[in-house]
Formats: sequence, structure tokens, C-alpha cells
Amino acid sequence: MLEELKKRVYEANMLLPKYGLITFTWGNASEIDRESGLVAIKPSGVEYDKLTPDDIVILDLDGKIVEGKLNPSTDTPTHIELYKAFSDIGGVVHTHSTHAVAWAQAGLDIPCYGTTHADYFYGAIPCIRNLTAEEIEDGYEENTGLSIVERYTKSDINPKFVPGCVCKNHGPFTWGKDAKEAVHNAVVLEEVARMAILTRQVNPSAGETPRYMQDKHFMRKHGPNAYYGQNN
Repeated sequence: MLEELKKRVYEANMLLPKYGLITFTWGNASEIDRESGLVAIKPSGVEYDKLTPDDIVILDLDGKIVEGKLNPSTDTPTHIELYKAFSDIGGVVHTHSTHAVAWAQAGLDIPCYGTTHADYFYGAIPCIRNLTAEEIEDGYEENTGLSIVERYTKSDINPKFVPGCVCKNHGPFTWGKDAKEAVHNAVVLEEVARMAILTRQVNPSAGETPRYMQDKHFMRKHGPNAYYGQNN
């Protein structure tokens, strides 16, 4: 089981440079096996062209290493807090992709300006608040995860309907049913972030997509009567 989990997480991590989401080692992907409660994640600071499936680190939800000789990603506590809070997610990705980071550094939610956004994210993609100096000093990565959970809980945002966010002055986190889907959502988030920037350049006063249009596009892919794709 662990070998298959490590292989899937390795493959998900290798998709990050393939899709241009990371520079150097600025990113990580993980996946949880819900039955065992074990998380597989990229090791910290290992270059992607040197990464192998055997390098992937296995931990429990207390952050204790179960298997692996390398240090796990420094963002591991953030991933763990998301897994603990959002029981339906199975994979998490963090990157510093350019356009998503631009919104994070601006400290703004990414508005839904069109149907590409609405196909994957039901409403604006939230920008999570800055941590306090105390939160950064005492458990920075853990508190990053807790701040994401806080925003989703307080704003009543469904993490399945909005599978990603940007953390202020930091960057994006996305998630999905597994690591591969979390990567897919990271690619989409980066693309809609780019589209939103271009939209504001073309028309700074552009309005968001009407809610009824957002409803149609999101629900035809993700709603109870979804009809996008093939029924095989």
C-alpha cells in the first residue's frame, strides 16, 4: 500500500514542473490514505530532477515519520491541518505559481470573471488573512493551515466547491480527492488567476459573472444532476 501511495505522490509532484507551476523546489504535493491515516509528501528541498518515489516521506497525522530517510516538506503541518479539518479531501498541493501569488501578494480574493473559473470554483477564490507575528513565531506552517480552515469555516465556504485558496503574501494551496486532482486544481487556479489579471487590465471595472451563470457552469460539472462528460 505504501509503495503505491508513494508512487502516486511522486507522479503528482512531477506534474508540478511539467505544468509550469513551480520554479526550483518551490512546491509540494501530498496524498493521504484515509484508511491508515498516513500521509505521503515530497521531501524538503529536493530538486525535482533528482526526486524518486523512494524519496517520498510517509507520516502520520501527528507529523511523526513512519517511513523515509529525508525530512518532509516544511509545509507538511499545513497539509496535515487541511486533512484533519476537511475529511473529504485526499490530496493537497502548494506552489508559488506566478499569477496566483500576484493575488496573494495583493491580498485580494480572485473574483469569478468567467465560466472557466465557474467550472471549477463556486464563487471567488479566497485570499486568507496574514498570520500574526505570534502565529508565525509559534507554529507558522500549522497556523497557515488553521487560518485556511478558519476562513472556510467563518465564511461558510464549502471546501469541495472551492478547492483552493491563496494565502496573503505567500501563495496558493489547492486540494482534491487525491494528489493528482489537487494538481489539476492548482493548474486551473493559476490559469484563472492569470485570466482575472488580464480581465482587470482590459477593463478595471469589469463585473463578476452573474450568479445564475456561475450556478449553471459549476453544477453541470459538480452538481447532483451533473451532465458534463461521459457516463461510462
